[in-house]
Amino acid sequence: METKTQVTQKINLVEGSFSASEVLDVISSLIDEKINFHKLQRLSWCEGDSGANTAFPDGRIAELQNEKLIAKAFINSLREEGKRFRMEGVVKITMEE
Repeated sequence: METKTQVTQKINLVEGSFSASEVLDVISSLIDEKINFHKLQRLSWCEGDSGANTAFPDGRIAELQNEKLIAKAFINSLREEGKRFRMEGVVKITMEE
């Protein structure tokens, strides 16, 4: 009988209490970094193949830009209250079989 071993790594990327400005900076930076990843991925795919199908990175870039706008609107709508925000973000990495 074969036993399957699941390999998992968790990275606690962000956790704590933040001001509206701090939350906006962290979220914007994270999303911008992910957008840049997809832009580089798209460029890599097109290198030597100008007809490469870039639908996936193009779609993800658009989704992330939209999510950034939604987050900014949400944070700015609550900014005047002067409250702090709790933010948690864990990245979970699991080996695919």
